[in-house]
Order: sequence, then C-alpha cells, then structure tokens
Amino acid sequence: MNNQEVESSSIRVDWSSAMLPVFEEDSNSSCGSLGTSTLSLKTGESEDNDPDAEEKLCAVCGDKANGYHFHVLTCEGCKGFFRRSMTKGLTFTCPFTRSCPVTKAKRRRCQSCRLQKCLEVGMRRDMIMSEDALLARRELRMRKKQERLQRIKKVPEEGSLTEDQKKLISILVDAHRKHFDSNFEDFVDYRIQPIARVNWDNVEFLGSSFSPDCSPCSMDQSPTSQHISDCSVGDTLKELPHFADLSTYMIQQVIKFAKEIPDFRALPIDDQISLLKGATMEVCHMQFNTVFNLETRIWECGRLRLSIEHGAITGFQRMYLEPLLKFHVTLRTLKLHEAEYVLMQALALFSPDRPGVMEHNHIDNLQENMAMTLKCYIDHHHQLPGSRFLFAKLLSMLAELRTLNEENVKQMVHIQNVMEDAMTPLMKELFS
Repeated sequence: MNNQEVESSSIRVDWSSAMLPVFEEDSNSSCGSLGTSTLSLKTGESEDNDPDAEEKLCAVCGDKANGYHFHVLTCEGCKGFFRRSMTKGLTFTCPFTRSCPVTKAKRRRCQSCRLQKCLEVGMRRDMIMSEDALLARRELRMRKKQERLQRIKKVPEEGSLTEDQKKLISILVDAHRKHFDSNFEDFVDYRIQPIARVNWDNVEFLGSSFSPDCSPCSMDQSPTSQHISDCSVGDTLKELPHFADLSTYMIQQVIKFAKEIPDFRALPIDDQISLLKGATMEVCHMQFNTVFNLETRIWECGRLRLSIEHGAITGFQRMYLEPLLKFHVTLRTLKLHEAEYVLMQALALFSPDRPGVMEHNHIDNLQENMAMTLKCYIDHHHQLPGSRFLFAKLLSMLAELRTLNEENVKQMVHIQNVMEDAMTPLMKELFS
C-alpha cells in the first residue's frame, strides 16, 4: 500500500457514513479516492500526502493535518476555507486589531485573520482549480462511485457464465434433447418383455412382499426398504433378451449424444472409443435419472415403466441394485436443471483416466472447462445457502457413479457367463 492509500484509509475512519458523501461532494480533498487523488495532483491543487501527516498539525489552525493543500500542510477545514475565499473573491475585515488567534476552536471567529494566516504560511492562490476543472473532477468522482456501486451489485453474479460457457451448455443440451428418447418412442423391433410368473418364496423385496403371481412387467409399486433379494437363474433367462435390447438402445443414444459434441468428434477415434467404453453406462444412468419418479421409485419411459425389481429379475445382485437405487434417489432429490444434467454427463464422458486414453492432457483440460462451467452455472442459478455445497455433491455423485459402473461391469460379465448370448454385439464390445 502506498503512502497515499495509507493516508486515505486513516482519514476515512474519522468520517461517519453520513458525512462522507457530503465531504466528497464539497471538497477538493486529495484523499477521497485513488482516482481523484491522482487528478488533484495533475491539476496542482494538492500535493502528495506526507507519510507522517496523521502526526502533524495544520499550519493555519493547529488542527490535525491530512495532507498538503495549495502547497501547505493543512487540515481539511482550512483547505476548503482558502479555496472558497479565493475562488469567490471574498474580502473580510477584522473587527479587532488584525491579530486574532487562529486555532482549531477559534478559527471561525475572524475570517479575515484566518485568511491572512493562510497567506502568511504560504498557501498559493495559483494552485486552486478552476470551476470547470473542479466540476470535471466531481463528475469523474461520481462516475467512479457509480462504477464502484455497480461492482458491488455484481458480487452475487460472480458465477455468471461466459459466452463460451453458454455455447458449451447449448451444445450439450441440444445433443441431449436430440438423442435421448425419454419416452422410448423409437424403441421398436425389440424382443418383447415376457410376462413371467416369478415365485418369490415369501421373500421381501425392498420391504414389499409380492405375491407369487406378480408379473415383472406390471410392477409399479414403490420400493420402500433397502433389502434386495436375488432371483433364480431361470427367471433371468426370460428377462435377458429384452434387457439386452433395451441396454443396446440406450447405448446407441449415448454414442449419438457424444458424436454431437465437437470436442469429442475432434479426438482421435481410439480415444473416442476408450471414453465411450468407460462412460456409456454412467451417462445412461444420468439420462435415466431425468425420468425417475421420486415418489413411486419408477423410471417412467413412456409406455415402459421400469422399477429396480426388473434389475433383480434380470439377474443383477443386491450389492449392485441397492446402491444404484440409492444413487438415483439422491440425485433426483437435488432437483437439477437440464443444463446440470448434461454437464455431468459431459464430465463423465471426458474422463482422462479411462483405460486406453492417449491424449490425457487435452481431455483433462476439456473436463476442467466443463467442471468450471458447471460450478459457474450453479453459482449463477441457485440461491444460497442451499447451493453452497451442490457442486461438491455432484462431484461426489460422479465418483459414486464410477464405483457403480465398475460393479455393473462385473455383474454383466457374470450374467454373460450364465448365458452366452445374453448380450448383443454392441454390449460385448462395450464391456470387453
């Protein structure tokens, strides 16, 4: 901090908030602000403040001096008095012997002696600013004050998005809307889900006891507990063809989504494949979360209504399904915007640590840019205090999803071992 700043801060402490605006408007102080101080020096009205000014006294009245004004170390009051007297051409007459004491307490008693004292100590009339110069400086000060207020008003908008970030979000949202068929209207020519009767043997599935004649394709009850039971191999054989077609359809959507992103298309084909192999199922789950009904715990996909029970019937085990359901419940509870969903999908897709990725640094930079965009979006569109930890929560959800993905691969390999033709060629390529 320079001397001028030290002097400015020391003086402002003595002025109340109510008096400061009046002080700034009426005076030619060299300590109003850094910008106006510089202007005062250029016009010759004020000189650099003395580093020890707070310890020195006004040469006119003995009051506390705050800097050099018109070539003399004076207080604010004597500086203003001298400027007004000179610019207005005022003349005063001493009613006594022209030897009145000029002190802090008595300086207003005799203006004639006070003005004479100003001249005697060396205050110079030629250093007074003209009215035009003074007006210009006041306008400059007012403009700077307004700019300062505008900056203060913009503090809550520090997370506002740049044009590049807005463009990125627009690209991702368009790709998502174009290639995520939330109603599964184009899911045609697939193997029909069988209406199989499953003997649950009085097993409680997520706390809800189903009757032996319950059909998996008609289940629409909300799971309420945290205990999932495994189904028999016979049950999975009936569900696998339909599950394979459904999974393949979703994988195709993710591939199309990724291909819509220019940064993804610009990557080498080998890196594109590596990223898709690692992230496709994670992106699928984030897309699927947008159609998850938090109350019924059902994924409502148009004519398809899927529950976690379908995963159990297909052959997935509780060690995967229980945390998977918890993940969807938690993520849906956050009530994310569409832009936040697509940015999370992009963060999962552009993961530089996927096996086989070659351009680590470039992909890492892309992911960092997307993370910063997500952070700025949250800061700009969510109010405190609710959003204070939202960004950290989403990063934690991505890490949890990575763990779920690893377990999903193990489960898929297990199912494939049980039934060799359980997976389509695209699924085999993805999980190979």
